[in-house]
Amino acid sequence: MINFKRPTLEDRANYEPLLQACGFRSCEYSFTNLLTWAEAYDEGIAQVDGFAVVWIGMNGSYLWPSGRGDRKALLETLRQDGRERGVPFTLAGLTAEQCQELEALYPGQFRFADQEDAADYCYTVEKLSTLSGKKLHSKRNHIRRFEERYPNWHTELLGEANLADCVKIAQDWAEEERKAGTGAWGSRHGNQALALAFQHRDALGLDGIVLYDGGGTDEAGQPAPDRAVAFCMGHSLGGDTYDVLFEKAYGQIQGAYSMINRAFARWVREHYPQIVYMNREDDMGEPNLRKAKRSYYPDLMVEKWKAQMGEG
Repeated sequence: MINFKRPTLEDRANYEPLLQACGFRSCEYSFTNLLTWAEAYDEGIAQVDGFAVVWIGMNGSYLWPSGRGDRKALLETLRQDGRERGVPFTLAGLTAEQCQELEALYPGQFRFADQEDAADYCYTVEKLSTLSGKKLHSKRNHIRRFEERYPNWHTELLGEANLADCVKIAQDWAEEERKAGTGAWGSRHGNQALALAFQHRDALGLDGIVLYDGGGTDEAGQPAPDRAVAFCMGHSLGGDTYDVLFEKAYGQIQGAYSMINRAFARWVREHYPQIVYMNREDDMGEPNLRKAKRSYYPDLMVEKWKAQMGEG
């Protein structure tokens, strides 16, 4: 049986190169996601024959291995591991291309099921940087309203000096969810994942920016102090895709989400010229999150599938 272990910060140096080796666009291949969501999904990692292998204990499946070597031999190793665990050989989070590769290796032996709620929303960096076109007219309007109300707005790189501002946004956001009774499973564990990312942001090599309103006026029209209203953190997936891991803003401030989205896309465009897509991850089946992600009209959906071998 493969000796899977819960990922730790010290594993990044060994596993991140393997996870990025194939240039996969799925957010599952972010080491930060593996580390910060490991408890929620009961995940374990292992290196086997030049591949990074992930066991997802919550649903008894394996992530499609990333690395270089004999993939068919590795899949046979995973198949035997499944037998020893007493579970059907199941792979999860497969893209359409990976499904085709699996079918070619095992013709007719797997049953495939769409994991609709796990599909990642990807947008070109250029689209999110410019928000051009009729479809995104409302986003530009939100930004215009924000700029009119907060003409002295500015952004800062996320670091030790402004971390407390970001923590406050996250805490306020979580408290609003608690009061509204909308703290779904994904949100609760997402807050825990964010706390870990804050704690280890430098060691994980995370990028981030913070949006400040520059003062402006409060709801009563009175002068207000400069305050942080949104932040965003992410990391390159190693190929042509950048993973937007966390984003929070005060929803009651018109344009805050649109502003941080555009500002971070422009930062990525400047600092990662090789990046084509920004992966804003899945919607976890949450209607409001799905509506928000669809409102930006994704250029690419990384659809995902589960495959289970018929032998049981």
